[in-house]
Amino acid sequence: MNIQSLSIVVPGKSCINDCYCCVSKMHGQDYKNHLEENLPFYDLYLNDYIKRLEFCRDNGCNTVMLTGGIEPQQNKRFLVDFGIMLRLMKHPFRNIEMQTTGTLIDEKTLRFIRNHVGVSTIALSLFSLDDNENHWCKNTPRGLIVGIKQLCCEIKRYDFNLRLCLNLTRFFNQRDVDLLFDDCKALGADQITFRRLFSDNDDTSQGKWVMENSIDVFRYECIKNYVLSDKFKRLRQLEYGQNSYSVKGMSVMLDEDCMAKENKPEYKYLVLRPNGRLYGSWDDPASLIF
Repeated sequence: MNIQSLSIVVPGKSCINDCYCCVSKMHGQDYKNHLEENLPFYDLYLNDYIKRLEFCRDNGCNTVMLTGGIEPQQNKRFLVDFGIMLRLMKHPFRNIEMQTTGTLIDEKTLRFIRNHVGVSTIALSLFSLDDNENHWCKNTPRGLIVGIKQLCCEIKRYDFNLRLCLNLTRFFNQRDVDLLFDDCKALGADQITFRRLFSDNDDTSQGKWVMENSIDVFRYECIKNYVLSDKFKRLRQLEYGQNSYSVKGMSVMLDEDCMAKENKPEYKYLVLRPNGRLYGSWDDPASLIF
């Protein structure tokens, strides 16, 4: 079994953000949280959880992504426990990443996830490089606007790798492609992932928002053709088949299948949920592995 990465779903009931195109709200399955310390069988469930972590390591996976239906930093208790779990593993994961929109991230949080959890890469999910436009897409409470430039500066000050995950909304229609890469470079990006917005094509508010607010097809093709042009070289092909390219000193990927819907012999990722079970898909409980 080839596994590119393991997605850890950080437990939590309600996200501080209310993103208009939230994928978690589209598939909306509810999984029990077996990692609550007051459960009578907490020790059993903890062992089950570590067993799934070790299963992924045994199958050659060395990259973990902390993510989920909430901002990972909302559940510090879990992050503390997860850091301890890594120390309990005989062969712990070496590459720990965290996906976040940056809400609630401050200097103290950065120090904690760097020192205790061992996060080396922060994947900063953005809907626009403009603070106000990005804040509107996240639909976050007033007063919690993320200053993108300042946050990126702090991330780099703590010596994290910075991956900008650009969710391609209509706001990226407005920027010249070459200047867009210059903007990302100025923010200190080491890596960029251009992500097409996912729509379930169902009659959901999230699906409708995606249809109305996605980047124009022409503009996306401009970005794609720019990356694939002869000016830049291909760096490598990942296990799942995606290529990364060297563009202005940054590693760039085009993610046109963020939900891993293509049929492949390898797993783009596995998903470890708070119930201690391992799945091969985000949106189908039938993908249970064990």
